[in-house]
Amino acid sequence: MSDLILGIGDFGASRDPAASIKTYALGSCIAVVLLDPSTRTVGMIHFALPDSSVNGRKAQDKPGYFADSGIPLLIREMSRVSGNGNSSRWVAKLVGGAAVMKCEDNFNIGKRNIMAAKKILWEKGIKPVAEDVGGNYSRTVTVPVGTGEVIISCPGRGQWKI
Repeated sequence: MSDLILGIGDFGASRDPAASIKTYALGSCIAVVLLDPSTRTVGMIHFALPDSSVNGRKAQDKPGYFADSGIPLLIREMSRVSGNGNSSRWVAKLVGGAAVMKCEDNFNIGKRNIMAAKKILWEKGIKPVAEDVGGNYSRTVTVPVGTGEVIISCPGRGQWKI
């Protein structure tokens, strides 16, 4: 079993039914989960900011840190791992985009991340079918590849699925 643990700016995909893809502590960050039902492939990205133009150097070093550069890379990785470039039948789910710090009210990073993810996915013909976004609490996301279930947990709030 080869689990993928993703940090901020990381992305990956797997077809191994015994594996899980997991990311921790999504605050204003977003996890975009892609599922290809025909090949049972799961992919995920954990991005922090909507637009790579704010830091060109960081965008070069870690393009997954940004929605606009990272989500297209996740789609490319999903196509490679699944062997299926027809993303129109893929399922997308979004998690995160919270306002966990007081100063975020001024910058709306979580809301901007949510809108950036949706815009990029829509432009690629991938429609999000479920989301657990906003609020003011951190989330951890686990997706067992074998089931494709998106499991969310938060200390003090328990665990739920979307």
